Amino acid sequence: MASGHFFWAIFYFACLCSASLANNAKVNFREKEKKILDQILGAGKYDARIRPSGINGTDGPAVVRVNIFVRSISKIDDVTMEYSVQLTFREQWLDERLKFDDIGGRLKYLTLTEANRVWMPDLFFSNEKEGHFHNIIMPNVYIRIFPYGSVLYSIRISLTLACPMNLKLYPLDRQVCSLRMASYGWTTADLVFLWKEGDPVQVVKNLHLPRFTLEKFLTDYCNSKTNTGEYSCLKVDLLFKREFSYYLIQIYIPCCMLVIVSWVSFWLDQGAVPARVSLGVTTLLTMATQTSGINASLPPVSYTKAIDVWTGVCLTFVFGALLEFALVNYASRSDMHRENMKKKRREMEQASLDAASDLLDTDSNATFAMLRQCEVHMQAPKRPNCCRSWLSKFPTRQCSRSKRIDVISRITFPLVFALFNLVYWSTYLFREEEED
Repeated sequence: MASGHFFWAIFYFACLCSASLANNAKVNFREKEKKILDQILGAGKYDARIRPSGINGTDGPAVVRVNIFVRSISKIDDVTMEYSVQLTFREQWLDERLKFDDIGGRLKYLTLTEANRVWMPDLFFSNEKEGHFHNIIMPNVYIRIFPYGSVLYSIRISLTLACPMNLKLYPLDRQVCSLRMASYGWTTADLVFLWKEGDPVQVVKNLHLPRFTLEKFLTDYCNSKTNTGEYSCLKVDLLFKREFSYYLIQIYIPCCMLVIVSWVSFWLDQGAVPARVSLGVTTLLTMATQTSGINASLPPVSYTKAIDVWTGVCLTFVFGALLEFALVNYASRSDMHRENMKKKRREMEQASLDAASDLLDTDSNATFAMLRQCEVHMQAPKRPNCCRSWLSKFPTRQCSRSKRIDVISRITFPLVFALFNLVYWSTYLFREEEED
């Protein structure tokens, strides 16, 4: 008897399960979604012009939580001081008017593609220059309505944003580019933006930029007060570090090579005027072209940049090498003129001595020689000159001043350039660490 009851109980339970499965199989969830949407968004039931209530149904401001996903950063332009970014932008808020029955937890959310069907926050990007939505193949936007009335809005957009830059340390600089989002019409009494808790900003892995590295990002609030009230504002600061290796290869090393090439003139013979002039002029024009090319890729700011100091000093060294040859050439001609004058003076003295020897006898000649020797011994000794003593140590040919200038330049120019490099890199690298 007991076994019979047990059999009928199992049979009854199996019938219930089969009936339940049959009912589930007959449920059309798409039809259910349509009915729910018609129920909560039907005419006269929902007004998208009215903002949602505050927290716990109060009359306080509606709270909208924001998070963004940075998909790519295509460029950072130093001339126009702007950067382009593509991101997925998400907003989430609670609208209790949109609550619905989730059919026992089997309907997780409703999806809309028309943003004008529900109330939307009037957020805008305050530092935006240009922007557009993505509509290929379909508009990249969706709205999800959850059973408890929460609304999630997600859209993919591309923006070109203003980024004021300080280029005093260029190209050893770091730049902070901001993304600012604010309410346009609703004051903080009606609408408040908050960053989503946990992870408000995400960045795609392996983000590659041509000449920058994204070091970190910081989220903050930037509420603004105007004559019409206070408006809620969010911002995220992106800290970019400029990749120095590109500028080292393209600017610093070529400039160093040009300066060193200009020093080759010091080792050429003084008489090789065409070679020394062409070398000096060529390096000077090349350095000037390089400087103008660098300035063409930068905005005309009023202050001096680190790259301006470098190119200006390198241009000065190249120009100094050209002026050094002009000085050498002048000294060489002066030395030649002095030698000619000495030669003529010796010839005139020799001629006068020969004439005197014909007129005077032997005793007179002896007396004249003694008088000249006395005059020589009676001349006052010259005071020693430290500079002349130091310069006399350099190997010269016939003690010519032109050769001595070349020898001094071979040592002075590299030493001064090395000292400049020491001061330059110490100063700007130290200032970069201070900014960090």
